[in-house]
Amino acid sequence: MRRIYFLVPTVESAAKIVDELLLARIEERHIHLVAKDTAALEKGHLPEASLLQTSDFIPALERGLAVGGVTGLLAGIAAVTFPPAGLVLGGGAILGTSVAGAGLGAWISSMIGASAPNTQLKEFEKAVEEGQVLMLIDVPKERVEEIEGLVKSHHPDAEVEGTEPTVPAFP
Repeated sequence: MRRIYFLVPTVESAAKIVDELLLARIEERHIHLVAKDTAALEKGHLPEASLLQTSDFIPALERGLAVGGVTGLLAGIAAVTFPPAGLVLGGGAILGTSVAGAGLGAWISSMIGASAPNTQLKEFEKAVEEGQVLMLIDVPKERVEEIEGLVKSHHPDAEVEGTEPTVPAFP
């Protein structure tokens, strides 16, 4: 999956594009809109971006999982190498501390990430504050050009702002 970023001038333009995307068989759960006027999105029953898209939750979760897992692994190796008070520890200790470290790291960092704004949306903040609507559309990589062409052919005022190489599996 790839995430395409579009800036459109109005909520009405965004609503038309959403309708066209639905007709092109892009599921609503793969369309996310960020706007200053969220009431207009709700009124038009448009798919508003959730916390997963507007915060750094997913990247922070991934970083915490990796760092916590490595830290737990190192702690487990240290505990097996230098066992406390004659305690005999085996491979289970390494596995246990790795899993515990990964879980703790993921939990703590995801809590921090949920409160931090999405760094990839930072460049669009000014445009959104000026009243434009940011559209995030998740599509299979083989359909990226098709969807970009569809939007640009019917809405020349929509600006393609780029494509993210990968989309997290579960937002």
